[in-house]
Amino acid sequence: MGCVTEIPRGTLQQQTFFESVGGEATFRRLVHRFYEGVAQDSLLRPMYPEEDLGPAEERLTLFLMQYWGGPRTYSEERGHPRLRMRHMPFHVDRVAHDAWLGHMRTAVDELGLAPEYERQLWDYLVYAAGSLINSTD
Repeated sequence: MGCVTEIPRGTLQQQTFFESVGGEATFRRLVHRFYEGVAQDSLLRPMYPEEDLGPAEERLTLFLMQYWGGPRTYSEERGHPRLRMRHMPFHVDRVAHDAWLGHMRTAVDELGLAPEYERQLWDYLVYAAGSLINSTD
């Protein structure tokens, strides 16, 4: 006769996407690599008014970590993301969209995520970039 051990309620927890892909370190690598590309991009760089891209890098890192199930630091520090509103001052057309995604593609590829995680992350980034287009010219 075997012994059955009861597992207490609430002890089996599914990992968030954030945890599954490596947590904060993964998102920091992703966003840092992305901003390395932006820093050299004559179209995108002017959209970042800070002298140093560090503040923008930190904001995007915190946003993505929160979105994917990590700490809620972004909302605690900045409130609701309101992505479209925050991007309205900038001319975001299809060319800017494509440039942004080009740098993000490089950054995602360098993470070496499992295909299912890479696809999920990429699908979101494509969706988010598309939702921020605010100009047709």
